[in-house]
Amino acid sequence: MSQPVVSHQTVRLSRGKHQSPDAGACVMELASMLAGEPFSDRPQTACPVIGAFLRSYNDAVDDERRQGLYRCASAVIGTRATPEIERARMERCVETLAELEARRPRLRRWLSRSSTPALPLSSIALERMAVRLARAMQRDRDGGHDRAMALLDQLIAIGARDDAATVPALPAARAVWRAAAHA
Repeated sequence: MSQPVVSHQTVRLSRGKHQSPDAGACVMELASMLAGEPFSDRPQTACPVIGAFLRSYNDAVDDERRQGLYRCASAVIGTRATPEIERARMERCVETLAELEARRPRLRRWLSRSSTPALPLSSIALERMAVRLARAMQRDRDGGHDRAMALLDQLIAIGARDDAATVPALPAARAVWRAAAHA
């Protein structure tokens, strides 16, 4: 019997980088498949900031939540934008990370020795910031996934507007943050 052909409809999302869809795919590799690009976790049509966050979040969450990232793969196609929009997206990620880390108990912050998040100035710094952000969202088992999806919507919305600096939180994102603030 022959092996079934793995496609964007049948591939299972899993952690890490993969050689081919036969070995699985992360959310960004699925995006490359959907975009008709060569199989890669860095599709040319996707914003590097959004890609860094989704790669890190894909690897931080459990398998059940990871399967819920399918919609994200199609949402990131076509998000590559100007350096100004990428910078606004990075600023939003840094803001979110600072907010999440500020909520941690003081002792935990001190023990982790994590510095105040800064705007990443290199691709390596961007990946490190994205890992910290994904882990901070994953630690919040009650609302972290909803916050991650709301942040993704916000990052995409930044590119959908002419004035990226004044993009308001989307209604779903506002509700998540409001609920978290009163928890």
